[in-house]
Amino acid sequence: MTIRSLNARFKPKTAMILAAGLGKRMRPITSTMPKPLIEIRGHALIDYGLDALARNGVEKVVVNVHYMADLMRAHLRKRKDMEIVVSDETDALLDSGGGVVKALPELGADPFYLLNADTFWIDGYRDNLDLLAELWAPEKMDVSLLIAEMRHATGYDGDGDFVMDPSGRLARVPERVVSPYIYAGGAILKPELFAGMKPEKFSLNRIFDQAIEAERLFGVRLDGVWITVGTPAAIPLAEAAFLASAAA
Repeated sequence: MTIRSLNARFKPKTAMILAAGLGKRMRPITSTMPKPLIEIRGHALIDYGLDALARNGVEKVVVNVHYMADLMRAHLRKRKDMEIVVSDETDALLDSGGGVVKALPELGADPFYLLNADTFWIDGYRDNLDLLAELWAPEKMDVSLLIAEMRHATGYDGDGDFVMDPSGRLARVPERVVSPYIYAGGAILKPELFAGMKPEKFSLNRIFDQAIEAERLFGVRLDGVWITVGTPAAIPLAEAAFLASAAA
C-alpha cells in the first residue's frame, strides 16, 4: 500500500471552530448577537461549519466563545450530532493562536480540522473538507490550508494571502504583489506545532510563518465558491451566491 493511499484513509475526528471574535465590523447587527449567529438563508454562520464537520464524520468540536457567550452556548446546545465542547475565553480574548493552545487538551494527539466561524463555502464537485483530508500528507506538511481563488470568492476585498507553487507549497505574498490565493478559513494542523506554548494572546500567523520557514505549509484549492461575511454589506452578496449556485 502506498503512502498516498494510507494518507487517503486519514480524516480528523476532532475539530475547532474559532468563534470568539467581537464582530466589530458587523455592527449594528452584532449589537444584539454574536457574529457566528448571524443568519444567511435562515442558517447561522457557525452552523455551516458544524454541518460540514458532521458530514465528514467529526465526532468532537471545540468552539471558543467570548462575546455574548451565553447566546453562543444556548445555540450550540441544540446540536445533537456531535460532541461540542465550549472553550471559555470570556475573561480574555486569546486571538486565534492562543485560542487553539487553550483548546489543545480537548483536541487530542492527532491532526485536527480548524475552521473560522464567519467564513464558509458552497461545495463544487467535491466536499472540501474531504478533499483537504485526502491530500493531507503528514510526512511533508505540518499545516494544510484550504485556499480559495479570488475569482471564486464572495465578500473579499484584499490582495491575497499567499503564493502557491505547483506542488501546493505556500509562501507569503511579496510586497507590491497581488496574489489570487486567499486563506479560506479551513485547515488541518498538527497539535505538536503548539507544544510548549502558553494560552496567551497570539495569532495563528505565527504558526503559519514557522511552517513556511520549514517549507511545511501547503494549500489545497477549494472546489466551489468561498464566502466571507465581514460586513453587513456582504450578507446580500452571500445570499446571491447561493441563488447563483442553485441556478447553475
